[in-house]
Amino acid sequence: MADDPRKRGDPGSPDFEVEAYPFFLLNRTVGRYNAAIDSELRGIGIDIPTWRVLMVLGEQSPRPTAEVSRAAVINISTLSRLAERMKKAGLITTVPSRDDRRVTDLALTRLGESKLSEARGLTAPFYEKVIRGFSKRDFTNLLKLLNRLYDNLD
Repeated sequence: MADDPRKRGDPGSPDFEVEAYPFFLLNRTVGRYNAAIDSELRGIGIDIPTWRVLMVLGEQSPRPTAEVSRAAVINISTLSRLAERMKKAGLITTVPSRDDRRVTDLALTRLGESKLSEARGLTAPFYEKVIRGFSKRDFTNLLKLLNRLYDNLD
């Protein structure tokens, strides 16, 4: 364990190297990806947070606001303001939950579905570029490892 990369990635270690810190690498990757797709998305009138909400609602709509907040990694107060903008733009509607009338659900409109489809088409080439060279096994392992990191944060 002389050259244990976990030690080099530990911010409490004297051997710490930022390039071995997984959260730095994740942020750097996400930042670069967002920078690459931002202008494409802005070209169709949406930003990165709106794209994340559209993707989340594209999997399940309607969906409780708090659930969208967690899945899209947007704090609830920011999401509330974003949801108002998206509602004014005609991308989503807000509806009382069928299960609990105190809960507000967010739902995609037809325009929201159309914008989601358009955004998926624009971002797909970036995704394909990023995963180029990953085997099915590599990619499966990457997903497992990222989910393990996430789960370990509980």
